[in-house]
Amino acid sequence: MLLAYFVGLIGLAAGAFYALYLYVDVPGEGNKAAQAQSNVYKNQKGEIIARLGEVNREEVPLSKVPKDVQNAVVAAENKNFWTDPGVDLKGTARGILNTVMGRGKQGGSTITQQYVKNYYLDQRQTVSRKVKELIISLKVQDKKDKTEILAGYLNTSYFGRNASGIQAASRAYYGKDVDKLSLEEGAYLAALLQAPSQYDWGTATDAGKRNVEARWNYVLDKMVEQKWLDPEKRKAMKFKPPGQPKPPAGLTGQNGYLVQAAREEMIRDLKRQGRPESDFAAGGWTITLSIDPKKQAALEKAMKNQLLDDLDPKAREVDGHVQPGAVSVDAKTGHVVALYGGQDFLKHQLSNATRGDYQPASTFKPLILASALQNESKTQGGQPITPSTTYDGTNKRPVVGPGGDGFAPENEDGYSKPAVTVQQAMNDSVNTVFAQMAVDVGLAKVKKTAVELGMKSDFEEVPSMSLGSMGASPLEMAGVYATLDNHGKKTTPSIIKSVSWKGENYKLPNPVADERVVSRNTADGVTSVMTGVVEDGTANVVASGRYQVAGKTGTSDDDKSAWFTAYTPGLVTSVGLFGEGQGGKQVTLQGTGGGGRVNGGTYPAKIWAAYTSSVFDDEDDDAKFELETQDKYVPPVAPARTPSGNASPGASKSPSGTPSGTRSPSSSSSGSPSGNTRSPSTGPSHHTPPGPTSSSSSGNPPKPTNSGGTGGDPNTRPNGGVNPPPPSF
Repeated sequence: MLLAYFVGLIGLAAGAFYALYLYVDVPGEGNKAAQAQSNVYKNQKGEIIARLGEVNREEVPLSKVPKDVQNAVVAAENKNFWTDPGVDLKGTARGILNTVMGRGKQGGSTITQQYVKNYYLDQRQTVSRKVKELIISLKVQDKKDKTEILAGYLNTSYFGRNASGIQAASRAYYGKDVDKLSLEEGAYLAALLQAPSQYDWGTATDAGKRNVEARWNYVLDKMVEQKWLDPEKRKAMKFKPPGQPKPPAGLTGQNGYLVQAAREEMIRDLKRQGRPESDFAAGGWTITLSIDPKKQAALEKAMKNQLLDDLDPKAREVDGHVQPGAVSVDAKTGHVVALYGGQDFLKHQLSNATRGDYQPASTFKPLILASALQNESKTQGGQPITPSTTYDGTNKRPVVGPGGDGFAPENEDGYSKPAVTVQQAMNDSVNTVFAQMAVDVGLAKVKKTAVELGMKSDFEEVPSMSLGSMGASPLEMAGVYATLDNHGKKTTPSIIKSVSWKGENYKLPNPVADERVVSRNTADGVTSVMTGVVEDGTANVVASGRYQVAGKTGTSDDDKSAWFTAYTPGLVTSVGLFGEGQGGKQVTLQGTGGGGRVNGGTYPAKIWAAYTSSVFDDEDDDAKFELETQDKYVPPVAPARTPSGNASPGASKSPSGTPSGTRSPSSSSSGSPSGNTRSPSTGPSHHTPPGPTSSSSSGNPPKPTNSGGTGGDPNTRPNGGVNPPPPSF
């Protein structure tokens, strides 16, 4: 009878287990805690800038874990892992008995069982949980390969120092990625699995240190026993303690702005692929930024020396309203190499580098010229629009033509000249000329070109857009100018150098497109004209004998924003200053630093010059632009009149060594890039034949005046240069 009872009991237990085996299924997915990961942001050197997420975990494939480190973990936790059935029945039975008897947590589980506990279940010590663990482990063993199980175990196990998974543990204890671990380091991490908190060398007691060192030796000895480690090599190994715990990387200073920009870019790309933002929020992303530490430090230093040191909010209220931002882009790669979002992310979390709520002002003017050249546009009088076309630059001159609507902008400081070339109008930032040019080209065409170059499309096609009345960010304007620097190839700045998700590479689009959005002749023609702004215009403060610069200043109404965006042949940088009052209200920058007006040629240009000058030696690019232009884009220039009335060539020859198509400093007075001029004998220029070049409201040619403070001869510029002849009507 006793035997019958015993056999019956065994049968009932077997039947109950079989019923449970059929009833308990492997969950469709792991628990949220096991899947939650952090997103890691690194600089170009691989140093962590920030780690964001509730759980410090970063999944990696098993191929990223060195084989020696894999063997160390298996030797420590389950030496028969590769051949066992996935469960330890005796160990599980012992654990259930001890739980029933209240003896607390007991070991004995296989790696498969621990993986199931970590990934599918939880850490509670109950009989029902242990039975589920056993059944699910048997099923997982049949469904998954051993390598997949080991990878899951390594990615879900807790190693102490708030590190879940072996990649986070490698960073926490050794400051390196898991694929860089040595066997000795891997053996220490394997030893930690037994008691993560007690065995952390940085916080362990003397007893804990002795125990973890003993466990480290045990791990290596087991590897020798399994023939995974040469005995002689084992004898030579000495225990080396890991580094001390380091505080988590924070978001202070510029870090927050860098991380914010990278996060926004990643979310944009996921949406481009039709994936939800939640895919990024779930974690597991490792993002290496393209930020160059040297250039980043140089930009921050330029901001401090050229602007911040002048500010005293306690003495001047306006100084507390100044919000500076800047973005610097490598023209060849399209990658952001430096970014300045504000004085401290924790104090002002809206990035001034990426905000698009302030007007870019006159930095928009080169886009109007680009559209004119690209579309081979003509003036109201039927003359081609080129850098040497003569326009009426009279102050408050009403725009004429379809869509002009009587718009009559005011020129800065009342600048007023009845005859000015497009080149000189760009140099001096003459509003009336570009307002008329935008209408001549067609507002819709101007907007189309601007969007193709990289501006957002959310602005109206109105005459005032010619003055940059829409919103834009330094990042956006840096992209537009980078497209010009890249000879018309669309450049969308990216702050991300590389991305991996759960250890696998994630491909982002190339920041520099293969195809051009405007022709090379158009882009290079605009670049040539913008060198004049630096050599003989509003941005002459940045002129350098070491490298050529093409750029444009910009100042919005009431000095609420001031800009300087410019580029050398290899580096594009946009600097903006924004007046932000209480509640985000846009306020004037006048009086900043105890001075008067703030325009693009003051603080922004000085910051740009200090930064670019300090990093130029780091560039591999030539000092001069390699421009290709044609006569129809940069046409010949008629002889300009000297103050005595005698004709002289419109531009001097390029200095020795200047690439074909580039502007020489001596040519800026005429407005024609060198290398594209003809001698007077080749024929008259395009603006001498009869027919209007730019219409006035009355239709009559205005008489030369001395308005604008030129003084003396009406054809003589204040700097001693010579104005072109007045337009023909």
